[in-house]
Amino acid sequence: MPRNGKLVRITLAFGAAALVGALVAGSATAAHKSHKARHGGTLNGAGSSLVAPAIQGVWTQMYQAAKGVTVNYSSVGSGTGIADISARSVDFGASDAPFTPSQAAGCVHDGVKCIEIPWALAATGPVVNIPNVHQGELKLTGAVLAKIYLGQITNWNDPAIASLNSGLNLPDLKITVVHRSDGSGDTYAFTNYLSKISSTWKHQVGFATTVSWPGSTVGGKGNSGVAAIVGSTPGSIGYVSTAYVLQNHLTMAKLKNASGNYVLPRIKSIEAAAQLVRTRAVKPNSGISIVDPPKTKNKKYAAAWPLSTFTYIMVPQETSNAAALKAFITWALSPTAQKAIQKLVFAPMPAKVVASDKKALQEIKSS
Repeated sequence: MPRNGKLVRITLAFGAAALVGALVAGSATAAHKSHKARHGGTLNGAGSSLVAPAIQGVWTQMYQAAKGVTVNYSSVGSGTGIADISARSVDFGASDAPFTPSQAAGCVHDGVKCIEIPWALAATGPVVNIPNVHQGELKLTGAVLAKIYLGQITNWNDPAIASLNSGLNLPDLKITVVHRSDGSGDTYAFTNYLSKISSTWKHQVGFATTVSWPGSTVGGKGNSGVAAIVGSTPGSIGYVSTAYVLQNHLTMAKLKNASGNYVLPRIKSIEAAAQLVRTRAVKPNSGISIVDPPKTKNKKYAAAWPLSTFTYIMVPQETSNAAALKAFITWALSPTAQKAIQKLVFAPMPAKVVASDKKALQEIKSS
């Protein structure tokens, strides 16, 4: 499994033109490689910890083997990723939340704006550490989850939780509430969901990559930080993306979706939620929300995980690395690249979104 936050480095090699004489050829080749390394031979990115396992653990190695290109990625959280691309200190940022209007304005540099492209589809959700409660045994609703994070439910044997979990031996144990301390796309999706479920949450807290958490909570940096706290703290609850559930052997709770079914985040349940894009306009360079799919007569979303989310790559509209960026993103959207990250519970990108992405890619120009 990938090491969180680890900067993955892959060496980029270029062939040299044939020149007369072995020594001259060797010297020209070295100069050519050095020139290319300084001018677009390496892509540097930073941001979302949700997508980090896909980039660091799978894509960079595959892309090296397929294209011989260097891709460096730092898992620093969506908020920092947006800040870094806005400052142009990296070639691309990554976030699980689309730009806010102010962030989009802040990403304009010397008159050049940034564009955002959804390039992976994943899930985040509640994980717990309750003695003798195992994977998928605990059932929660959005309303109960909101009350836990609002500080209104503080013990695991609270009647509101017990009524959902008949037959499950819930201990008399204080709930330790864990949240992301950094700007986070997971936080954006999580608080967006709670805002849809709970009017109290909507009006008192709202949703964003960073919010003012009510009550007594513990902050962890990145998915790895939250996972570490939950994993080591009996009685705790937090939220992490599914790849970190696998990596850290955490216990996921089932969530009741709008159709009334208790589900876990699986490829099929994420795909079920993503069916929302079939009924909505998908415009290039814009965010797509698939949180909390509704109940319908045809039961289209019956299996949907209510905390499914797209994750985005942010790039300047004009850049000296335009060709390299377009090639990498195009490859990441390919069936081969998408299939490779399914083992980390990333679902395949819907064809409608990929078609929109290809239009957005045409906006990236060389400066």
